[in-house]
Amino acid sequence: MANMIRPAPVELCHKNMRFLITHNPTDSTLTSFIEDLKRFDATTVVRVCEVTYDKAPLEKDGITVVDWPFDDGAAPPSKLVEDWLNLLKKKFQEDPGSCVAVHCVAGLGRKRRGAINSKQLTYLEKYRSKHRLRFKDSHSPKNKCCTM
Repeated sequence: MANMIRPAPVELCHKNMRFLITHNPTDSTLTSFIEDLKRFDATTVVRVCEVTYDKAPLEKDGITVVDWPFDDGAAPPSKLVEDWLNLLKKKFQEDPGSCVAVHCVAGLGRKRRGAINSKQLTYLEKYRSKHRLRFKDSHSPKNKCCTM
């Protein structure tokens, strides 16, 4: 596994929010993982899979690691979605333009054909936004939001 070629991280941007989708590191690939996070200025990592690496080296470099595992291939539990949206709202209000990294077991492999299973697809099709990421921009009287 340590010798496996891992895909490069992918950055997604929307308004004042930046996300980094990464591979799932191990202790042996942690150094390059931290370098990727620093290159994109990601200061928060959300791992939604079981622990595969020690988070202490990231925290030593000022990177917060949040653990919200759920079953691979399943839709996220409602509580996790609520926690995710609260994290994003707080993060992007405090530091607009900052970057949040996220990874699961397969990481960027999720972009391959057939990677989204029927349970995940059904969840996305039925999902209805509650506009929970609506917040005021301190530099503008308009509301800023991300519909999730």
